Amino acid sequence: MDHHPDHLPTTEAAVTALRAIAVEYAREIEVTHDIGADRTSRRSAAGVGVTTDPDGSLPHEAFAEFGGLPRVSVRLYPDDDALITVEGVECPDIARDDVPAFLHSVFRDRAYVKARRFPPGRFLIVPLPGDRTHKEYVPMINLSPWLSSRVQ
Repeated sequence: MDHHPDHLPTTEAAVTALRAIAVEYAREIEVTHDIGADRTSRRSAAGVGVTTDPDGSLPHEAFAEFGGLPRVSVRLYPDDDALITVEGVECPDIARDDVPAFLHSVFRDRAYVKARRFPPGRFLIVPLPGDRTHKEYVPMINLSPWLSSRVQ
């Protein structure tokens, strides 16, 4: 079953999609929410007690952790992007609408680690729709058993 990128207009819509993915792959999921400019990580300059952005909207950030292996967490930002961490490897600047496809690639074993001989390095490669991939450098110290088993 191929997943077409659905538009996720809000953090709440993305959290709903994450919960559905957890059910699909029989994984536990724990979600925490930070709502208000004084609570979200990128709005710390807003000042104490300032809850709305200058346009009057209420920024909403969420953090989701999936159970099982690989260890995966997702931080959804109010700015339509996300930080996905796979086995300690941080993949920043993932478009919110690409988050479900990214997770399906990881949970369906389509993601892999590409090893380069010279200069030596390893990269986590996550296929995305439309012949795109997300490529992230993997420090040697982060090469967990799960990542090691996916080296090509």
